[in-house]
Amino acid sequence: MALYYDLPVFKEVYKLVLKIFDYTKDFPREYKHTLGQDMKRDSIQLVRSIYRANKAKEKRVYLEAFLDDFELLKFEIRLCVDMKILSIKKQAVLSQLMDSIGKQIVGWRNANPA
Repeated sequence: MALYYDLPVFKEVYKLVLKIFDYTKDFPREYKHTLGQDMKRDSIQLVRSIYRANKAKEKRVYLEAFLDDFELLKFEIRLCVDMKILSIKKQAVLSQLMDSIGKQIVGWRNANPA
């Protein structure tokens, strides 16, 4: 079993977390401590799910939890774009990372049947 921080998907999720932290620091004050904090918390939760999935025998439950949190983060990003607090360019950067991450997690989940 590889260490969780050596997994390619972990490395990409870590990049995503760094981007989320970087982008939310520029949020207007009104959203920085609400939506921004939620996005930070939800991105950190993705790291926890990878760690737990990597060490568990039954990985699927943690990968499903990852996908649930991942969808929430996608929604939050879309909301930020629609509210004009996150630029389309920044959304594109996040979307590219998230597409790759989503494919890796779904592949990992499908390789570990229930």
